[in-house]
Amino acid sequence: MSEPYRYIDPDYTYTDPKTGILRNLANVTDYDTLVLVESGAVAKRISELESKPFKIKDSTALFVIHRYLFQDIYSWAGEMRTVEISKGGKPFFPLSHFHRALPFIDTLISEFLKIARNDKPQLAHKLAEILDHINFLHPFREGNGRTQREFLHLLALEKGVKLNLNPPDNADIYERYMSGTINGDLEQLERLILEIITK
Repeated sequence: MSEPYRYIDPDYTYTDPKTGILRNLANVTDYDTLVLVESGAVAKRISELESKPFKIKDSTALFVIHRYLFQDIYSWAGEMRTVEISKGGKPFFPLSHFHRALPFIDTLISEFLKIARNDKPQLAHKLAEILDHINFLHPFREGNGRTQREFLHLLALEKGVKLNLNPPDNADIYERYMSGTINGDLEQLERLILEIITK
């Protein structure tokens, strides 16, 4: 089992102080029920998004995707987190430097869009780099993984390749993706992405 997240939120910005559950639009007060409700709502929105994909131009698409996926569950969907997050004792990107991170990610996206469609090794390298930085940024209080996977999926479509980091019929891909992002293992992510987009 992976290490739990830790949130520095003394003012209970996102959670109910009595239950510890994320405040939500469905007014669910039980954790397991919220997981089910959230999963169902987000799965429906992912399906809709995949049937009508849009072009990724820069990092603002992260916020558009998050808002779309979580609009039925959280009032703060699509908004940058306002609390610090860590996992396993390792902090994610600090709020005080967010203004520097997004322009850097925009640069990585711009570099990706200039790569030739048939240069799959270079595409995989840049996609892995983008994924690693977005994961470290962890811009949302909840839903970072689902948002970044859809972001990468849409970005890969810009080059005519399919990238599904959580296929329902292959748990190994998801486990390798999780391992790569948790450990910040760029080489592992690059190998995985190259394997998927060359099939």
